[in-house]
Amino acid sequence: MERVVITGMGAVTPVGNDVESFWESLTKGVCGIAPITRFDTTDFKVKVAAEVKGFDPAGYMEPREAKRMDGFCHYALAAARQAIDQAGLAEGTFEPFRAGVIFGSGVGGLTVVESEVEKMGVKGPSRVSPLCIPMMIGNMAAAHISMQFGFKGESFCPVTACATGNHAIGEAMRAIRHGYQDVVIAGGTENAISRIGMAGFQNMKALYIGDDPAAASIPFDARRSGFVMGEGAGAVVLESLSHAQARGAKVLCEVAGYGASSDAYHITSPDPEGEGAAQAMRAAIADAGLNAADVDYINAHGTSTPLNEKYETIAIKKAFGEAAKTVHISSTKSMTGHLLGAAAAIEAIACACAIRDGVIPPTIGYKEPDPDCDLEITPNQAVRTPVNVALSNALGFGGHNATLLLKKV
Repeated sequence: MERVVITGMGAVTPVGNDVESFWESLTKGVCGIAPITRFDTTDFKVKVAAEVKGFDPAGYMEPREAKRMDGFCHYALAAARQAIDQAGLAEGTFEPFRAGVIFGSGVGGLTVVESEVEKMGVKGPSRVSPLCIPMMIGNMAAAHISMQFGFKGESFCPVTACATGNHAIGEAMRAIRHGYQDVVIAGGTENAISRIGMAGFQNMKALYIGDDPAAASIPFDARRSGFVMGEGAGAVVLESLSHAQARGAKVLCEVAGYGASSDAYHITSPDPEGEGAAQAMRAAIADAGLNAADVDYINAHGTSTPLNEKYETIAIKKAFGEAAKTVHISSTKSMTGHLLGAAAAIEAIACACAIRDGVIPPTIGYKEPDPDCDLEITPNQAVRTPVNVALSNALGFGGHNATLLLKKV
């Protein structure tokens, strides 16, 4: 089987619109959460979100082209372009039908749905845009990436809520490992800071409803009360090691393991026993031919909800045994908020950077310990230590669990 490596990365996030600014913000503990600017929150209990700031799609596409896409495609194309450029993938350096795109989104063009339904209510169905459907459907990020970069291999869009990014990268890794593709652009994207999106999550009682950004996303803290909506995209270029070496590409790290499972328990709550999440971690570690004690860092799902961290702690203890007491853990959602379908993608990038630089990013905002979350969660300050193996957890609504294992090459 082929070994699979990362040769390019791209990110558009609430704390930086490229990988290096994103990573610098994470290591410095920069919080990307602020009052919502996208709509009037007067009638909303939710007042804060982690918005992307200062992003201009014109840097990545023609203005006319941008008008025919929702923001989730803007973010995806930008992140993909960054990753492609870093990887040095130009025409003639890959076989088009051996180059795929596996790129997901949790909710797709939700803002387009919102605006077009309003338009129909006021002006009638004849005024709905003929581009409504192709702007709305979640597969369009993968489609636009494939068209822009000439990738003609397998192209599809996993939709597994918060686990989307890890499923995309994991399935891309398998496609390359087993010889179906040489190169795959994989990741996730989201643009859900809209009235309907925020109202739905708010009324589910899943979101933080205060107005203090410093107390909003506080994973593992006893005060945590709900997640903070984020937005953006993360993209990685995956290649077989032999393909990367043949074209002289710089290898950033290896995607060595992938595990996926289902809780088969509840539409929103994780399994209280943590068995599904534990199995995803065990499977990723076994897939890489390693043991739990080999893992230096876990980027936790860590959403800042009362149930998630309690049950994720249980899952980590089940998967790691004695090693759970010493492994470094953090939740970068304390800084970025929760990017839904893009969350796992940017967190995989954070793991790759942790391996590259030997830095564990912190869990910021941590003040009050929770006895149910008694792990080493890297509170408030980054830790400099060698990272050879990193694990990234993603646990989605519906009980979808996906874990990636990244390794230094």
